[in-house]
Amino acid sequence: FRTIPQRAMQRELPHWNYAELLELTLNSGHIGYGDRLIYYAWGQSDEASVKRAVGANAVRLMWDDTLGPPLQVALFDAVSRALEVPIHRLLGRKVRDRTPLSWWNMEMTPADMAAECLKAYRSGYLSYKTKGRPWFDVQAQAEAAAKVVPETFKINMDFNGTLLDAKRGIPILKQLDRIPQIEMYESPINQEDIPGNKAIRAAARGLVAMHYGGPAPKVAVREGVCDGWVIGGGGASQIIKMGNFAGEVAMPFFLQQVGTGITAAFSLHCGGVLDHARWGAVNCHQLFQHSLLSEPIVVEEGFAKIPDKPGLGYEIDRDKVEQYRAQKPQSLPDPPRLVEISWPNGKKMLLGNDGSVPFLTLLALREAIPYYKRGAMTRLVANDGSERWRELYERARKKPFIVK
Repeated sequence: FRTIPQRAMQRELPHWNYAELLELTLNSGHIGYGDRLIYYAWGQSDEASVKRAVGANAVRLMWDDTLGPPLQVALFDAVSRALEVPIHRLLGRKVRDRTPLSWWNMEMTPADMAAECLKAYRSGYLSYKTKGRPWFDVQAQAEAAAKVVPETFKINMDFNGTLLDAKRGIPILKQLDRIPQIEMYESPINQEDIPGNKAIRAAARGLVAMHYGGPAPKVAVREGVCDGWVIGGGGASQIIKMGNFAGEVAMPFFLQQVGTGITAAFSLHCGGVLDHARWGAVNCHQLFQHSLLSEPIVVEEGFAKIPDKPGLGYEIDRDKVEQYRAQKPQSLPDPPRLVEISWPNGKKMLLGNDGSVPFLTLLALREAIPYYKRGAMTRLVANDGSERWRELYERARKKPFIVK
């Protein structure tokens, strides 16, 4: 990870820095590449998938989403190189020359969020997705960012349902609405709460985005619970199908296909053929020190060009691949971590990783955590090797507890 994302990712998602790359060679000699973050992907290309692919017809196989992301993307890359066309020619008809991209980071301190928004802006981005959490001061985060980027730079707060319900959530959103840079609220409450989401959409200035599929798309359209969707979490067949439905009902969406620069490059092609992919795509490759591409994806005024070279349109930096090569973990890396949430009144909560992602543990405790209080702050308590640290960690690992 880069330095600032590292501070946040090591707290909750240290395993995201493991990616698996797949290299595929056709009988013609053409080579394709695919990738996935090992512990964050819609599927995997396991040994059975690889075995099924060897010796098979690549064109017949490439639309099979059950192959998993590395193998499927590698097939599209290799086949389009063999045909001397860009991947988007295999996906559909190109409807734009440039597609919007968004920067991504998880929740972090206001100072770090402001620094990342500024870096994103200076890198050509005009949108930024982050997490809205009660264990950080979302107002302070947004206010800090607004001081360093212009009003044309837009922020999406993804709550993952942590606002709990419309009654409690609407006042928080109305406060955020006052900041011009805030543009979108993703999954503010449970997506299946139709009355609550309709109330939020009616009350808030910001757009409401939901993950496609819950509630059922036809219900979401009929009830008017959101302004658009998040589309991802599936293979090429599913993404094109979902994107085409969004176009039929004239609802915008952003693609969320997460990985290294390889996944980001594939996402560009998807965005190029889906007319309503009008919000900035989230690929998360900005988290890392290097994209693993021989040249970076250039973003200008919020948009990146759709590649017209054969395949992905980008080459792999083999030197960087070798530099970052590592042994594949046998299980999810879960180093001991002690997390402290604090509030201005001196109240503190400690929790330790318990084999699950810490923010999932926190989500399970969301009713017990003070609700979006100003001044909330979260940090990783450094392991100083002391008995006291170990004692607190072992206790917090069994059950989060409050200290004064």
